[in-house]
Amino acid sequence: MSLWMVRAGKYGEQEQGALDNGVVTIGWNRFSDLSNVKTKEEFSELYAKVYPEDVANKRKFTTQVGQVWRFIHEIKKGDIVTLPLKTQSAIAIGKVEGEYQYKQLADNIKHIIKVKWLKTIPKSEFDQDLLYSFGALSTVCQISRNNAENRVEELLKKEKFLQDIDIEPEDVEETIDIEEFAGDQIIKFIRRKFKGHNLARLVEAILQAQGYVTQKSSPGPDGGIDILAAAGPLGFTTPRICVQVKSLSSQIDVKVLRELQGVMTKVRADQGLLISLGGFTNSASREARDAFFSMRLWDAGNLIKEIFKHYNKFDDELKAELPLKRIWSLVLEED
Repeated sequence: MSLWMVRAGKYGEQEQGALDNGVVTIGWNRFSDLSNVKTKEEFSELYAKVYPEDVANKRKFTTQVGQVWRFIHEIKKGDIVTLPLKTQSAIAIGKVEGEYQYKQLADNIKHIIKVKWLKTIPKSEFDQDLLYSFGALSTVCQISRNNAENRVEELLKKEKFLQDIDIEPEDVEETIDIEEFAGDQIIKFIRRKFKGHNLARLVEAILQAQGYVTQKSSPGPDGGIDILAAAGPLGFTTPRICVQVKSLSSQIDVKVLRELQGVMTKVRADQGLLISLGGFTNSASREARDAFFSMRLWDAGNLIKEIFKHYNKFDDELKAELPLKRIWSLVLEED
């Protein structure tokens, strides 16, 4: 058994289609069926004809050829595949059920491998070295260092998470998405330092930085309300927001969302904000989309984005608890 990472588009544009159809997929949609390409040399010649703009950059050309070739010929039935999600801060894990096929499931989904999706796990629950591997910029990448395949398989079997271990990032040769990896580290830190009611403090600071007047519930039973927030100098102006915060690692289902909607009616809130570090089930996400004008969901990734936006407005005490520093990095695009 091998462990693979297969991304679903630079911005996650193939992500939902992959999950809904039980497949992993790659781009390179200028190609038709590649099932009959038997040697890598033959495929390299074909690639040069179909994507001539990549030939001048030898490194890029070799990398792209290698990724497509691995997808077509090296991912096997029974392998484990991971899909780092863009729409939530989580990684979907599945088991490969077939070989490469050319089958158009959507305009941007043509090259596929059937997968049975087993579990979606928040990124914050993975060991740091695995996160570093999953942060590789490649579309298709085999993850093999540090016994990764067996550790992920055990995680799936036992349904419990492994503890952090200290492994230097230099162990990984793939080019890494530094921004994504840094975000994953911050989320893990928040999970350790802002558990339970303490996470509501962090969310309240974000809302206050956005200009809302807030009222946070005391620790203990909260009746489904962690924070009330409203606009205006005294908090008498709309929108009036009811906030529920969940720091657990498990996904929140649609039942919790509906309970929040009931509480919103009770306190006459216009809108609801449901925050879950563990993310949300598909049914909860779908129902929230249908309630677009009255409900928002934040997973760990959304929370990080809001922290980055408003961090400078946090008080010194909170900054000391969550010490962050902005850095600039040069991004060199491939020619």
